[in-house]
Amino acid sequence: MMMKSFFPAMVMLLLAGCTTSQQPPMQKAQKAKVSPTRTLDMEALCKDQAARRYNTGTQKIDVTGFEQFQGSYEMRGATFRKESFVCSFDADGQFLHLSMR
Repeated sequence: MMMKSFFPAMVMLLLAGCTTSQQPPMQKAQKAKVSPTRTLDMEALCKDQAARRYNTGTQKIDVTGFEQFQGSYEMRGATFRKESFVCSFDADGQFLHLSMR
């Protein structure tokens, strides 16, 4: 009788040992952290692109917000004439495009 209950218990232990709870790999955006220096570079690039687009100097461009998303970053800003724009960057901080808003 002891052998009959021992066998199912051993099978359950072996099966329990075979299952592992693996966590899914982290996505690139969660791994990548943009450094403060890189953020300043992104801001300078954003101001330069906006100045070119709005035909003004970079000193007349204000960056007003910075948001991180799962796979990208956005910097919001405005010109001295209150023209709004958004600069988009990839997860590594590389410039993608400037959108007028």
